Amino acid sequence: MSDSVARRPRWLRQYARNVLSYYYPTCIDTRFGGYIAQLDERDGHVYDARTKHLVATARAVHNFSVGCLLDGPVWCRAAAEHGLSFLQSGHWDEEREGYDWLLEGRNTADATRHCYGHAFVLLAGARAHQAGIDRGKETLERAFDVIDERFWEPEHGLCADEASADWTDVSEYRGLNANMHTCEALLAAFEATDERRYLDRAATIAETVTRDLAQDGDGRLWEHYTADWDADFEYNRDDPTHQFRPWGYQPGHHAEWAKLLLLLHRHAPESWHVTRAKDLFDTAVDIGWDDTSGGFFYTVDREGEPVVADKYGWEVTEAIGAAALLSRHESEYLEWYDRLWEYAHEYFIDPRHGNWYERLTRDHQRDGPNHGVGVEPGYHPLNNAWVALQTFEADR
Repeated sequence: MSDSVARRPRWLRQYARNVLSYYYPTCIDTRFGGYIAQLDERDGHVYDARTKHLVATARAVHNFSVGCLLDGPVWCRAAAEHGLSFLQSGHWDEEREGYDWLLEGRNTADATRHCYGHAFVLLAGARAHQAGIDRGKETLERAFDVIDERFWEPEHGLCADEASADWTDVSEYRGLNANMHTCEALLAAFEATDERRYLDRAATIAETVTRDLAQDGDGRLWEHYTADWDADFEYNRDDPTHQFRPWGYQPGHHAEWAKLLLLLHRHAPESWHVTRAKDLFDTAVDIGWDDTSGGFFYTVDREGEPVVADKYGWEVTEAIGAAALLSRHESEYLEWYDRLWEYAHEYFIDPRHGNWYERLTRDHQRDGPNHGVGVEPGYHPLNNAWVALQTFEADR
């Protein structure tokens, strides 16, 4: 593809539709409700028709809601409504007032309360409400209330991470991942409702993480903390490939925080947002870009050496979104935007279907089927294509 094609709103719009079309209609579960999110990334066959992961359900609702906002296929609205209904009837625990993490069919398999999961419900409700879908605002407000009452720690300006099903036991662990996606969801909630409380909370999280917790001297963001928000440099050292809490710095999250700061800047601009976003994106490249093979390392250690050298598609998509937004402030970031799309088409995007592979080895081989329950049904590629689309449409 030429460098300029991926900047064209028409191309981005069609690309987003292609991602949605990969999952629909196979993902619609008419037996248990909700979605079948576990589609093989090579040919789309279903490898697990029963497991319902809260994050996958919420992400799919978000995706189909964005499809509505993009004036996509007519089935986007019904697909979003289908998933939103299941969030409220399948994942929601009415008695204990929380969203169940994992279901088998319609039966709860894991009721652990994760802030990360509730953040994605908030995101799903926000985008659904923005798209004019019934019960979107109800979902948004319910998820926010749970986060506000159960996870929010005003003395720290951040959220706790995990609690037991009955909320009696809150984990000592604190982490950036849950707060990053809570910040993202709060920004979406503000965009959907224009209610300032969501924007103010997002701004508090963003500043606390990207300024207060940033390490002195280099500004990098460590992922794992104690209950007092002291950096825990030993957490999961022996489990570096953990899906949600790997040990080490994550270059992709540095790019993702850069993107969030610039989205925040749209609504409540402060001078430091852009400067810090540039620093975070440049850090992602400095510590994470593989100059030999291309792509971002999944994690690196405190000296900048790769811990997990595998390449993940979500990191590339987040850098695409960040580079698009940064290009509005410095045009040189268009070079990274184009370069990342070129890299993605060479290695990560399946040319037959348009979906993304989840993970490749350092030299871009597929060494396994990438089958799991905590999948992301096109959320990162679609979301960042939408961010880029909004950015470049503003120029026209």
